[in-house]
Amino acid sequence: MIITISREFGSGGRELGKRLSDVLEIPCYDKEIIKMIAEQQGFDEQYISHVSEKNLQAAYPLTVGCRFSMTPHSATKQIVAIAVEQHKIIENFAKQGDCIIIGRCADIILKNYSPFSIFVYADMDTKLKRCIEHAPDGENLTRTELERKIREVNKERVKHREFYAGVKGKTY
Repeated sequence: MIITISREFGSGGRELGKRLSDVLEIPCYDKEIIKMIAEQQGFDEQYISHVSEKNLQAAYPLTVGCRFSMTPHSATKQIVAIAVEQHKIIENFAKQGDCIIIGRCADIILKNYSPFSIFVYADMDTKLKRCIEHAPDGENLTRTELERKIREVNKERVKHREFYAGVKGKTY
C-alpha cells in the first residue's frame, strides 16, 4: 500500500503520516527526501527545502542574474535537477513497496501506482494552535505574523502543485 499525504501548513499532515507509519508498520518519508536530494546533488538541505516547494518563477525570479553571479539558465538547471532527483527518489520508494510519502507532490508523481491519497486541512485557529505548539525555540511570531506565514506557505504550495501538475486552479 502506498499512501501519499498532501497537507496545508500547520494542519497536522506530517504527524498523521508518522502515526500511520507506526500503526501500519511501514516506512514514512518526509524530510528524508530533502536530505537524500541534498546528498545526491551536493546542495545544502535548506536550499533544497526552499526550492522544492516553490515553482520555478518563485524560486528564481527573472532578475536573479542581476543579483547573484549565477545566471538564470544555471539556476533553472539546478531546479530541474532537484525536481528530477526528487521524482526518482519518490518513485524508488514506491518500487520498494509499502510506504507513506508526505508532500512533495508524491500523489502526482506516483499516480500510476494508484496511491491512497490523503489531503489534510484544518481551520485557521487549529493551524495557529499547532504552529504555536510546534514552533522552534526562539521563534516568537505574533498571531498575525504566524497567520501570514501560514497563508504564504500554503499559497506557495498551491503554486508549486499547479506548476508540477501542469493544472491551474485544480490543485487537490
